[in-house]
Amino acid sequence: MYNYFEGVISEIAVDRIVVDVNGVGYELLVSHPNDFHLGSTTKVYAYLQVKEDEFALFGFATKEEKRLFLRLISVSGIGPKTAINLLTKTSCDNMIQAIETSNTSYLKKLPGIGPKAAQQIILDLKGKLVYDQAKTSSQNDAVLSDVKAALKGLGFKANAIDTVLASLVKENLVTEEEYLRRALQLLRR
Repeated sequence: MYNYFEGVISEIAVDRIVVDVNGVGYELLVSHPNDFHLGSTTKVYAYLQVKEDEFALFGFATKEEKRLFLRLISVSGIGPKTAINLLTKTSCDNMIQAIETSNTSYLKKLPGIGPKAAQQIILDLKGKLVYDQAKTSSQNDAVLSDVKAALKGLGFKANAIDTVLASLVKENLVTEEEYLRRALQLLRR
């Protein structure tokens, strides 16, 4: 239902943040609250869990983290709260590596994961996560290539464009428009 919220981080707690979007504060459970900075305007990717007796929003600093979370909750026996707790104790790269190498001992060290759950995660997700990463990487490369061509067409120098685009890769931008708008802001300084 919600893809992301873009707003000001107004509160940060141990396991959650509040994003102020035009005067409405959305509380999101997050795995790494330190990825967010109080007072900064940020895009937070979101997942809404709807239950009979509660609604819960889960937030992610990157699309990759959200994608991994969605894959984890697709595994039988892994719910959203377990998945967010898993991500609290590991990085996306380490989790993917453990799954791809069938490292059950690593997975069993994570909260809420026993031997059966570790095996189920590997069985359900092995081979699927690497494809997601490669697909995202190739899509991102195509977007960056198009943005670079557009900036060259506007008369900016190649070395300045490369420097700016390298810094933008860390900003969780997705579309050509977002990259182009942000690159123009930085190049005009």
